[in-house]
Amino acid sequence: MTTWGFIGSGNIGSTVAKLAVLAGHDVVMSNSRGPETLADLVAELGPQARAATADEAAAAGDIVVVTIPLKSYTDVPVEPLRGKVVIDTMNYYPQRDGQIAALDDESTTTSELLQAHLPESKVVKAFNNIFYGHLAVLGRPTGDPLRSALAIAGDDAEAKQVVSEALDSIGYDTVDLGPLSEGWRTQRDTAAYGTMYAANPADWTQGAQPVPAATVRAHAEQSRRYRDQSS
Repeated sequence: MTTWGFIGSGNIGSTVAKLAVLAGHDVVMSNSRGPETLADLVAELGPQARAATADEAAAAGDIVVVTIPLKSYTDVPVEPLRGKVVIDTMNYYPQRDGQIAALDDESTTTSELLQAHLPESKVVKAFNNIFYGHLAVLGRPTGDPLRSALAIAGDDAEAKQVVSEALDSIGYDTVDLGPLSEGWRTQRDTAAYGTMYAANPADWTQGAQPVPAATVRAHAEQSRRYRDQSS
C-alpha cells in the first residue's frame, strides 16, 4: 500500500485521510500548529496514522496532499517534495487569502502557482470542488455501476495515473480535465464546484447517491471563466 502525507489536516485533509486508512494505506498528518495538536485525529484514524511536521509528512509520503489556505502555499516545503506527486486541493478565496493579481486576471490557476513553487514536483489538482461531507460518503467499490468520479488536472501523465489509482483505491473513478491550466474548471463559483457530486445535494448520509462520471464531466465543460460570466 501507499503512504499518504498530508500538509494540512482540516475538513478535506482529514476526510481523505480517513478514506485512505479505510483502503489500507498509511497516513502521516501535519498542520501549521504542530504534531501535538493532531493527537485526537490520529487516535481516531488508528494505528495506520501518525502526526508529524509538514517537512516530515512531505518526506514520508509517496503521495502528498497539500490542503491548506491558498495564502500559505509558499510555506509548503520544497526540498522533501522534489520528484514527488503532490495533490493540490486549494481554492482561492480573496476575502481569506488576500488579492492575488495573477488569479484575479486569470493568467494562472491555483495549482499552477503551487507548481511554480514546487518546480521539481508533479502537481495534480484534485478534491477541491467536492464538499467533504459528500466526499466521505459517495465512494463506491471498483466496478460499481453507481460509482462517481473526481475531476483532476495535471501536466504530468504519469503523476495523473498515480493519482487516478489512488482515487480508485478510495472509491472514485477519475475525470481528467487535461493540463493544470484547465484546473479553473472546478474552481469556486463554477458549474463543477460544490454539491453537484450528489444526486440529492442535501443528502449527507451514508446512503447518499453519487452522480455518474458523465455528469461530472458535463459540469466541468459547462464551467466559464469569471470574465466570461460577467460579460
